[in-house]
Amino acid sequence: MTAITIHVVGASGRTGAALCRGLHADAVPFVPVVRDAVKWSALGLNRAPVVADITDGAALHLALTAATRIVCCAHARHAGAVLAAAPANARFVFLGSTRKFTRWPDAHGNGVIAGETAFLASGRCGVMLHPTMIYGACGENNVQRLAALLRWLPLVPLPRRAGMVQPIHQNDVTRAIRAALDRRWEAPAALVIAGPQAVGYADFVRAVAHAAGSRPPHFVPVPVTLLTVLARLATATRLPRIHPDEIRRLCENKAFDITAMRSVLGVEPVSLAEGLARTFGRPHKPG
Repeated sequence: MTAITIHVVGASGRTGAALCRGLHADAVPFVPVVRDAVKWSALGLNRAPVVADITDGAALHLALTAATRIVCCAHARHAGAVLAAAPANARFVFLGSTRKFTRWPDAHGNGVIAGETAFLASGRCGVMLHPTMIYGACGENNVQRLAALLRWLPLVPLPRRAGMVQPIHQNDVTRAIRAALDRRWEAPAALVIAGPQAVGYADFVRAVAHAAGSRPPHFVPVPVTLLTVLARLATATRLPRIHPDEIRRLCENKAFDITAMRSVLGVEPVSLAEGLARTFGRPHKPG
């Protein structure tokens, strides 16, 4: 039986590259569809890409002419363009984001909502996966940026009412995508993928510090307005930049039910401690 070829749109991004590395390691046929052939070449996967800008409908249509399974790792706002360019019999896995649920709407979250709306209205078969904060990828700037901050800050300011987070390791995102590819979807669907449980933001920071080998952080409760001012001042220093909207979103409870991830996709995500140990290359000792 001939193996099905996977077309990966946005193959040179972090999630796309992680997926392609896994497909390559397992000898699964795939076609990387990228905008920048040089960036793709730097990944060293020795697979010729198809070059097409996702905003160029004609080029994207040509790139996807023979596609039957399409994973789009580009921003979800491009879902409509991918649907329009793909063959009628193609099945899809799109990457969205739980940013769609934020109380502080921005272009990123609104784009996810628009892409999901277009996909669900299309009647095309497949799924849009909405991951929470992804960490553990090569070059990611979530826990890596936080770890860099912790090396500089003797005290960690946090909003007085910091919320919950439920980050997911990049390997589990890849596993979820591949599980979604193996499932026969009869209609468009959407589901959240996340880590096994939500934790308070202070506990998340402590876990990152421990995994990165930094000293245990000391927290200072700070009003959101003052923390926003401090974030703006930090842009003039060597500290990693934090946008004011990121400060506000620290107050949201980003906790999600992953029953569908477990039952529909059959994916059990790794614990935060195990995922961070993998990220920083340190042994994890179960408590």
